[in-house]
Amino acid sequence: MSEMIRVTPTQDGTYTVYRGPLALISGLTRLQAERYEASIARQHRTGLLSAGA
Repeated sequence: MSEMIRVTPTQDGTYTVYRGPLALISGLTRLQAERYEASIARQHRTGLLSAGA
């Protein structure tokens, strides 16, 4: 089972992207964080499809 990817706001108004308990990147705008989250999810799906072939 893969770890959950989530975007959380910080006190300074930026956003951090987490995979499970690990912070992957921080200091992003909300749009940047959501795009980063989407790219990770897309890579994960592509990886699963490639592994299944």
